[in-house]
Amino acid sequence: MGICMQVFSRRFRILPLCTAKAVVASSMARRRCAVRSHLRLPPVSMSSPATVQAAAPDSVFGDAVFRRYWFARLCTTIGYQIFTVAVGWQMYDLTRDPLMLGMVGLVQFLPSVVLILMSGHVADRFDRRRIVRTCQAIEALLAAGMAVASLSGWIDSHHIFVFVALIGATRAFETPTLQALLPSVVTPRQLPRAVALASSAGQAAIIIGPAIGGFAYVAGPGVVYGLSATLFAIAAVLVSGITLRQAAQRLTAPVSVRTVFAGFAYIRSRPVLLGAISLDLFAVLLGGAVALLPIYARDILHTGPWGLGLLRSSPAVGALVMALWLARHPLNRRAGRIMFGAVALFGVATVVFGVSTWLPLSMVALVVLGASDMISVVVRSTLVQLDTPDDMRGRVGAVNSVFIGASNQLGEFESGVTAALLGPVGAVILGGVGTLLVVALWMRFFPALAARDRLHDHPA
Repeated sequence: MGICMQVFSRRFRILPLCTAKAVVASSMARRRCAVRSHLRLPPVSMSSPATVQAAAPDSVFGDAVFRRYWFARLCTTIGYQIFTVAVGWQMYDLTRDPLMLGMVGLVQFLPSVVLILMSGHVADRFDRRRIVRTCQAIEALLAAGMAVASLSGWIDSHHIFVFVALIGATRAFETPTLQALLPSVVTPRQLPRAVALASSAGQAAIIIGPAIGGFAYVAGPGVVYGLSATLFAIAAVLVSGITLRQAAQRLTAPVSVRTVFAGFAYIRSRPVLLGAISLDLFAVLLGGAVALLPIYARDILHTGPWGLGLLRSSPAVGALVMALWLARHPLNRRAGRIMFGAVALFGVATVVFGVSTWLPLSMVALVVLGASDMISVVVRSTLVQLDTPDDMRGRVGAVNSVFIGASNQLGEFESGVTAALLGPVGAVILGGVGTLLVVALWMRFFPALAARDRLHDHPA
């Protein structure tokens, strides 16, 4: 009996010990499972865009999505530059009339004015990637049509005007929509760098495009149009692969007079935006020295076509270098005063170019002119994007695009008129001095713009 009780007692003591171990083991297993399930979360969050952006907030070009956007913008801009070079050469070959060249520029510009209200409204209501992709696909088809018509030999000036008007209409939708798409591709902190890099794509295209178009035109206009169509198609494919960092806020209000004109009303109600856009408008309007480069090259600097080519490329070189610099060193403080200083430097460079009779000095002045203008462009473009609600960026961007386009066209007209009255030197000097006067007046009229410190500190 004692032996049985001893055995029972031992078994009784062993059983609780086994049970305790089992309980502890089960508890530890549950904890390990909980820890594993908890530890599964960091790898997922590390692969999410938000965490990548937080770890590298200033990385822009290292982002594959932005690279798609950048190359799409580069391809579509080069394609358009090539297209315009071919149109100009072909129109002059067919007509030998300089007036027809001016009409080509007018036909390209007018659709953006006529469609300004519609294009901005569409950009805010529908998927911007789809709009840009559709426009680029249409541009590819139009350029391909020009190629077929040129290779077939049945194209004439009337056909060219039709194709140019259609391209201008699609560009009226593509340009503001592509600009409004950028803030959805990057974070607000990355936007100043992204704007500078996107501007560098445009400037690189302005430099590369005409050269490619000129060399390719040796094989005939059909080849140039075919190359342009290919670049438009590549851009459409790249845009198709863009994913958004943040969902775009679409316009949901019904179409009305108020929603259509909301872009104008919003700019007018924001002194910073109104001041930045109008400052750039009048600076380009008055400082249109580029329009008089052929006169300066032949009559003042006494150089040939090669010198004119150097003069024409100088502003783009300065703008490209400055865009790359701003992408590497974004403006973090005193953005408003830097913008005013850049526009003032633009005026001074215009005056220096106006009085120069030495080709190297004139080229340096134009390089400085292009670089200072790029500072103004980056600040203005960033302010337009950051200070505008996402569901209004299309309409505000359309107004901004038309203002800038109008300033370029009217600036050339103003330079021609003043050159006829005062001579080319007097016209350029007057434009530079006028730009300096506008800077002084705008600092007084728009103190909020002058006091703007950080670009990304936009109002609520």
